[in-house]
Amino acid sequence: MKKRGKAMSLVLHPTGNKGAGDPSQAAIALRPDGTFTLIIGTADLGQGSNTILRQFAADALDVPIENISVNNQAGNVAPICTGSFASRVTLIDPHAVVNAADDLKDKVVNWAAGMWEVAPEAVTWADNSVFVEGDEEKTMTMTEVGEGVVGSAELMIGTGAWYPAPFTEHDPETGAMESVGAISFGCAVVEVEVDTETGLIDVLSVIQVWELGKAVNPLTCKQQINGGLSVGLGFALAESCHPYYPDAAHAVEHLTDYYVPTFADYPAEISHGIEEVPHPAGVKGAKGFSEGSSTVPISAIISAVHDATGVWITEVPLTPEVVLKALEA
Repeated sequence: MKKRGKAMSLVLHPTGNKGAGDPSQAAIALRPDGTFTLIIGTADLGQGSNTILRQFAADALDVPIENISVNNQAGNVAPICTGSFASRVTLIDPHAVVNAADDLKDKVVNWAAGMWEVAPEAVTWADNSVFVEGDEEKTMTMTEVGEGVVGSAELMIGTGAWYPAPFTEHDPETGAMESVGAISFGCAVVEVEVDTETGLIDVLSVIQVWELGKAVNPLTCKQQINGGLSVGLGFALAESCHPYYPDAAHAVEHLTDYYVPTFADYPAEISHGIEEVPHPAGVKGAKGFSEGSSTVPISAIISAVHDATGVWITEVPLTPEVVLKALEA
């Protein structure tokens, strides 16, 4: 017999190293053609950090995003980044990028002021150019600045860093600690169909909504929400690493032997929603959430199976064998 059930799960996901001690650095170089290279230590694992950090740099410099390239391929010379983990990049790294942009702008403005023999306060940086208000002869595009800087042997690189706070230990009595991270909140509504004769579970639909501060790039947010579902499905239904069954001889030795759910295993209906509540700790109110997208479907799937069968299953993954044993018990 096939039975259907629905359930909702609510999760919170911390973003950033909660106990502080989470520094980030960045550098931005003006190139001779007037474009910019953002140099960071952040590794883009597919989560889109290169894209959003380019967005922050372009916004801070008031230049087209097409004029910003990213270099993070040389970890031995790149600025310090604690790492691409803890959903920290969107919360932490933009501070360093904006500081580097401000430093570069100061250097360019001072260089232009010297060229025009005016006070730096008289020079405005806006719309991919520098100029003196009301004086048409005293204006340069970034391309002209890049060319001019080469001729003057100036090194136009802005550097920036951000260090939220030193690391603090937990209070051994109360468990309290200083926190510099932010919390993102997720919700999933799932419908499943359970075959009580075979133990097979078919996930029919998944709806996810995330409150993530500010969606810097809504498309990559959607990709992260829907992409994290693969991990959630695997954890809930298929991926069993330990103990090996029935013994260690059955252990997976290669990724080619390891079953990871793909889009072919996704439910027919998936949808997402984004809620924005700007967080004071993030640039433009942005904070991370990405890893959380893999957690919120799990408990919803388990609860939906309970709704369908009336049985709580506390062992994961919910393989057919686990489901049948639970129903029999």
